[in-house]
Amino acid sequence: MRFPLLWPLRLVTPPLLLLACALAHAQNAPHHAPVSPPAVRTTGGALPAAPTAQRATAAPPAPGGEPGEAAAPSPTAGAVPAASAPALLSRDARRIYELSRDKLVQIRTLLRNANTQASIGSGFFVSADGLIVTNFHVASQLALEPERYRGVYVTMDGQEGEVELLAFDVQHDLAVLRAKERTAAAPVLGFRPAAEALAQGERIYSLGNPLDIGFAVTEGTYNGLVKRSFYPRIFFGGTLNPGMSGGPAVDDAGRVLGVNVAKRLDGEQVSFLIPAEFAQALVQRAANAEPITQPAHAEMTRQLMEHQQRLTDRFLKAPFREQRHGNYRLPVPDDALARCWGSGRDPNFPGLNLERTQCRADSDVVAGDFNTGAVRLSYEAYSAPTLGAARFARVLSKSFENERLQTRGNRHQTAAECTERYVDPGTVALRAVVCLSAYRKLPGLYTMTVLAASVNQPTQGVLGRLDVQGIAFDNGMKLASQYLKAFRWEAAP
Repeated sequence: MRFPLLWPLRLVTPPLLLLACALAHAQNAPHHAPVSPPAVRTTGGALPAAPTAQRATAAPPAPGGEPGEAAAPSPTAGAVPAASAPALLSRDARRIYELSRDKLVQIRTLLRNANTQASIGSGFFVSADGLIVTNFHVASQLALEPERYRGVYVTMDGQEGEVELLAFDVQHDLAVLRAKERTAAAPVLGFRPAAEALAQGERIYSLGNPLDIGFAVTEGTYNGLVKRSFYPRIFFGGTLNPGMSGGPAVDDAGRVLGVNVAKRLDGEQVSFLIPAEFAQALVQRAANAEPITQPAHAEMTRQLMEHQQRLTDRFLKAPFREQRHGNYRLPVPDDALARCWGSGRDPNFPGLNLERTQCRADSDVVAGDFNTGAVRLSYEAYSAPTLGAARFARVLSKSFENERLQTRGNRHQTAAECTERYVDPGTVALRAVVCLSAYRKLPGLYTMTVLAASVNQPTQGVLGRLDVQGIAFDNGMKLASQYLKAFRWEAAP
């Protein structure tokens, strides 16, 4: 994880999920509430994350993965007193620490001109010639602004050297560096063979440099793979702290099984690791690669294009489920793709029967100092028979009008350009708006927002929103068409 020297932690993944590193630049994170404010919405650009999603809220996701018993059996009551159990675990952690300490490094990103630290993370040697694995979000400044930043590694005993970036994997948040001008062979952490599946409850040890106060080891357990994660993530039942991103997670034999990446902020010991197989694949790719010395936006764009194609294919192959709101049938993602939450009547609006649904796919990726790749959907269904048609039309129109769009450009994206028309995909007429905002340094990629409001009933209505980040134009149009065609009105028999 990267760690800022002065600024507070920022969230660079969806709210309540903290990349296990801290950042170079302070940035306020949006607070995602379980539901948005009532009828007339005052916020709405990026839809709030659902309350218990992997990257958003309260309860930890149910573990998936391999079943099995805990790897380290507890002592019997007659043989070892219960009070001695913590000492046993502590000895195991110390053994892992001593076994791994000379293979660990701290990764520092420095401003070239001032030679001051901009961010800090962790990493580990994986080859004798000095290849180092870390997270992409730790090394992203070296990839995207190499003219402004340089990287160094620092070992446990204080040895320091320059690093060069060889390869990165945006989709899995990984990077491979090489220690430059290293004369002695580097001590290496080996990978656990893929054939040795992890057992549910197996002991895991995570290593890194938390909060820039020194190298440390934390203990936890393997709890399977995170459900609905777009890319595989290991659910680590242990603690990760800022500064540990990019550090290794090892088994009882000291073999790497994952790479530290993130944790949930709203729970205890709910952390996440990147499976080692992706790090191994990137190491093989990096072994003969030339150092990256120019801004790598083209390579990042290529990888994000692959990501959005996978995302589009997955959504198009999994038909929307229907969710009932009165006589309306609204599209929600397949349960395997996204988590959805709902809320009912708001007591502050007694004359308006309002129901809300919010869905989010855990598909976003880090693209330097911002995120992209997220898919979010939300709905508000209104029924107000006592208001009358004119007053209800004003309420629905005001809610539509208050949806926040990117009306101004920023250093990452242009201002949104929108098209509005009335469409009738089948059984319900809709007022539809499609907006696109282009990424300045990622040609061919856009953030797309689709707003849809029903216009078929005098005192009933629905307002839907689809947001997709980092999508190609053609794929965006496919998703928008699929979304609008899925709205239905089912008349009472």
